[in-house]
Amino acid sequence: MDRWLTAHLEDLSRNRVQKLIDWEYVTLNGQRCTNKKAAVQVGDAITITIPESKPLELTAEAIPLDILYEDAHFVIVNKPAGLVVHPAPGNMSGTLVNALLAHCGDSLLGIGGVQRPGIVHRLDKNTTGAIVVAKTDLAHRDLQAQMKAKTARREYLGVVYGAPKEESGTVNVPIGRHPQDRKKQAIAPHSKGGRYAVTHWQILERLGNFTLMRFRLETGRTHQIRVHGAHIGHPIVGDPTYGSGRSVGVNLPGQALHAEQLTLRHPATGEMVTAIAPLPDYFETLLNVLRKRAGLSTFLA
Repeated sequence: MDRWLTAHLEDLSRNRVQKLIDWEYVTLNGQRCTNKKAAVQVGDAITITIPESKPLELTAEAIPLDILYEDAHFVIVNKPAGLVVHPAPGNMSGTLVNALLAHCGDSLLGIGGVQRPGIVHRLDKNTTGAIVVAKTDLAHRDLQAQMKAKTARREYLGVVYGAPKEESGTVNVPIGRHPQDRKKQAIAPHSKGGRYAVTHWQILERLGNFTLMRFRLETGRTHQIRVHGAHIGHPIVGDPTYGSGRSVGVNLPGQALHAEQLTLRHPATGEMVTAIAPLPDYFETLLNVLRKRAGLSTFLA
């Protein structure tokens, strides 16, 4: 049922359709259908009711945003460190969603059935850089599909401890919930709930016992780069959760990880859109300090 409706209602995402089925807004041959896996056959009579959008109990807040790209379909923001993406119990204000509600206004009505921005992917609280947010259900569905199909390209810059022997490589190791700490992720076999996770990396600059690396995500698991970096013995500098805890003499808000570049296909025009987020000042300061220690004065790209 959910697949058939999604295929015939292009403005609704599959997740949205599944919720409408759960909420009894779909009938099959005159009977309420609450089973998303219900078989659909030729000749069946199916009706779906789209309820009015429910106001989200969040307050729009005039938090300054660094906009990298925006049109009627989506917006790409350069997220600063310390800004949480989505509200959660105990943290219902001061988030990117609160800021977007104020910035976008009525253009966010109805996404997913509530008045909320269409969060397509997330960045950790102290990871900076480019993040895309949909303004319409159609854009939300299309952009999520691009993430799932791995056609959207996400590239990060990160400073890690140590000096990898190779110039580039790939980490293909599943990630799942940490068995003792539910707030952390860990390397976990598929048999223990681990999910397929692939991170490609390339060295940009060697800085003595530190290295500036470019990471490209093939999948988007929670804390993926941070977990994979620690797994190969090169944790992200400043990472309080997966890092070494060693000081580098620079005041960092958290991990030195920045979502520098986001490339995706425009959901309406089909054209490719690339947004590049400049490095935050503290990241530049860290690089300059490490270059000075290593006796370097230029950036080696």
